Amino acid sequence: MRLRALACGIGFCASLLAPGVTLAREHIPPEVRDWLSGVITKIAKADHEQASSSRGRVSGTVTVRVQVAADGFVTRIEIERSSGSPDLNQRARAVIRAASPFNPPPAPLLTEAGTTELSFPLRLGR
Repeated sequence: MRLRALACGIGFCASLLAPGVTLAREHIPPEVRDWLSGVITKIAKADHEQASSSRGRVSGTVTVRVQVAADGFVTRIEIERSSGSPDLNQRARAVIRAASPFNPPPAPLLTEAGTTELSFPLRLGR
């Protein structure tokens, strides 16, 4: 079974995938909510900083899958649904790398391999 928790905010919706029990959104433990909030904030800040330094960039949405290790470092980024723009897809990867490392994920989200995955649409350049 999968632990599936949803968190939305700042143009970011995440789906956490890990072995465990399916939880309803209202039953997300506070430490998981806090961790997701931190991830959202760091990604939004990295996008804002990159957008501020580069005028005229296009905006759009890229759906990504991100693997985060127990130490908070991003170990893998995959494009699940392209924006249609190779440059924007690459920018999504760059923004996530710039935001890493995150705080270590809470223990309930970690697999036996010591990772967790997030899958979410990332809106860039709002």
